[in-house]
Amino acid sequence: MRRTTSARTRAEFADSAPLFAALGDETRLRLVARLCDGGPMSIAKLTDGFAITRQAITKHLRMMEDAGLVHSTQAGRESVWQLESKRLEDAQRYLRGISADWDQALIRLKRFVEHT
Repeated sequence: MRRTTSARTRAEFADSAPLFAALGDETRLRLVARLCDGGPMSIAKLTDGFAITRQAITKHLRMMEDAGLVHSTQAGRESVWQLESKRLEDAQRYLRGISADWDQALIRLKRFVEHT
């Protein structure tokens, strides 16, 4: 039996909120897309084409890191940033659950309307 939104735990909501907050910004979404397309990248590569500073990109990356979306490793003097695919999978799973809940709500509404 599938769990509905009301059956989700407080912990699941608490875990998902920072993830969606991190994804809820155009710059961070562009960074995610860039890391998806190009794999691990340095700040220099990530800032290429952005009209904001490396410092601003770093702040965005730190927020994404706090949400578990990315992590960095040191390569000499540079930090190389990489996506955490598990967190993107978590977002997909969460959205699929919401979509299924919505589909069920629409089915219930249709039945109600048809039988009224």
